[in-house]
Amino acid sequence: MYKKALTAGAIFAGLAVILGAFGAHALKSILQDDQLKIFETGVRYQFYHAIALMVTGIVYASFPVKALKLATVFFNTGIILFSGSLYLMVLMSTKGLSLGPIGIITPIGGLFFILGWGAIVAAVTKKTAP
Repeated sequence: MYKKALTAGAIFAGLAVILGAFGAHALKSILQDDQLKIFETGVRYQFYHAIALMVTGIVYASFPVKALKLATVFFNTGIILFSGSLYLMVLMSTKGLSLGPIGIITPIGGLFFILGWGAIVAAVTKKTAP
């Protein structure tokens, strides 16, 4: 088991529940439908990857390779960049502001998600000594 992945996953999952409730209750009355959908996308991807972090932490017991630790870094970074930028984008839009050119961090966060899944594939397909 890899405690860092399990801990990060549990924290991000708990935050996803809190943010989901915040979006459904507090933000629903002040956001337009398209803004709420963007916020919900951030929550959904955060939840998916929080679960992926916990699975990564568990899988590490059977496949203790560096690639799984790397997947943990990639998923954490992806959650912060992808979901975090979506939350920030929506909240800033309520004040008439935008992320401007730093909005590129959203797809970069998505790239980190992809790298995390690739690292898991590399980890579980890696040849081990007989």
